[in-house]
Amino acid sequence: MLPVNVDQRVLGYLGRALSLELSAVQLYSTQAKLVEAWGLAEVAGKLSAEAGEELAHAERIISRMLALGAAPNASQLRPVQLGRNLQELLQANHAFESEVVSLYEAATRHSARVGDHDSRLFFEALHAEEKEHARHMLDWLQELQDVDTTVST
Repeated sequence: MLPVNVDQRVLGYLGRALSLELSAVQLYSTQAKLVEAWGLAEVAGKLSAEAGEELAHAERIISRMLALGAAPNASQLRPVQLGRNLQELLQANHAFESEVVSLYEAATRHSARVGDHDSRLFFEALHAEEKEHARHMLDWLQELQDVDTTVST
């Protein structure tokens, strides 16, 4: 399987994206089990749903790589970030999502620069979804802080 007329940096972005998306699946799945052990079933469900969304992203990336004639290879999964409480987990998740957003921003810019319209659109869509994930994590953190402020006053 050899890519035909595909910018190698676009393929590199796709490979890094696949690694990050599969890392996110591992991260959210592990965190879901952890918070379930803490007795936070509703939070576990939310984190499991996040894992499912990230898996869907990984599947889209795999399909894109195959369409471009490249064999998918997620070569560097990130270590799972855990914490002592939900706030620490969400802070780590927001930092992770922010990194993914940055990758998709760079991939979108590069694709536009080399005139790869299809890849630009592909990365733009993922960028928008991951930006929403990052915003969701930030909102969730704010809700926790608001509850902590209300409880301590």
